[in-house]
Amino acid sequence: MATDGGSASNSLPIPDVMKASIRPDIVKYVHANVSKNSRQPYAVSRKAGHQTSAESWGTGRAVSRIPRVPGGGTHRAGQGAFGNMCRGGRMFAPTKIWRRWHRKIPVNQKRYAVVSAIAASAVPALVMARGHRIDSVPEIPCVVSDSAEGIEKTSNAIKALKQIGAFPDAEKAKNSHAIRPGKGKMRNRRYISRKGPLIVYGTEGSKLVKAFRNIPGVELAHVDRLNLLKLAPGGHLGRFIIWTKSAFEKLDEVYGSFDKPSLKKKGYVLPRAKMVNADLARIINSDEVQSVVRPTKKDVKRAPLKKNPLKNLNVLLKLNPHAKTARRMSLLAEAQRVKAKMEKLAKKRTPITKEESSAIKAAGKSWYKTMISDSDYTEFENFSKWLGVSQ
Repeated sequence: MATDGGSASNSLPIPDVMKASIRPDIVKYVHANVSKNSRQPYAVSRKAGHQTSAESWGTGRAVSRIPRVPGGGTHRAGQGAFGNMCRGGRMFAPTKIWRRWHRKIPVNQKRYAVVSAIAASAVPALVMARGHRIDSVPEIPCVVSDSAEGIEKTSNAIKALKQIGAFPDAEKAKNSHAIRPGKGKMRNRRYISRKGPLIVYGTEGSKLVKAFRNIPGVELAHVDRLNLLKLAPGGHLGRFIIWTKSAFEKLDEVYGSFDKPSLKKKGYVLPRAKMVNADLARIINSDEVQSVVRPTKKDVKRAPLKKNPLKNLNVLLKLNPHAKTARRMSLLAEAQRVKAKMEKLAKKRTPITKEESSAIKAAGKSWYKTMISDSDYTEFENFSKWLGVSQ
């Protein structure tokens, strides 16, 4: 990385930590849990909502059984108390100070998150996507010479930021200073602003701390004590980091490499990516892989689709060739039944003429006379009377 003008003699080899795998999921999870460790316990008063001698009126008075304030002469008398649904009552499940405020995170997971955040800071696209103004920065990661650690005045610090093209980002943070919307204004969180560049130095007790700390949005960190809350504010990767040369050279010593363990963190080796080349399609279509894989199967025998013969006529005819004739006969028989029924109904619904009606009545009377004459009921007096036959 170029320093002091960007000549080839002033370049540094990029440390392995900048090539580590970028894991936004781990960074987000660790950031969410680490940020909980600075919370201060809070709770409502233990006596809140219970500072009255209310008692229930019991049943039989056509009111609910909630405890009610005693006395009379005021609006408060007879009002419900204690319950979370009552005005002046306690809240449901009052907050307690013994809540589990803090979270333990595995050390290796925290280190993985920090390493991912450092690696993401070396990708210009991620830095710009996070909202940093780095158009005039010569290159990312941005490394400056160790002479920057000797800056004592804030005016000189601003000149240095302008010189390396990082001042627009600091100015963006300054201009974004605004009053927070919502209740946070009353809770010591009145102002909000965007994040500017993070300056990482390598020499303990450097003078640049006092020079840069008064510039809005600019934060500082020692390379031995890099904090995820500063490297990925809000759990979002891509913080714009300005490294001093000594800090940049120290990264291999602090975090180690893919082969050698860290000198500062006992036994820690950088997490290696599962795949060096993530272009899976290119790997599969490469000559090396295609030369050993089995050829494509041309004659694929697929299982026939089983069809229901009760619903599919073609399958039914394969199983029972007579089904076609049987179905035709049933349809013809049905048609005949329908035709006969319609004829019968039509005949019944057609009105008969007077001649036909008189003929039917005459036939009925003649049949009755024949029945009387053919039957002998002389022995049975009652039947003769009922039939109206004179003996």
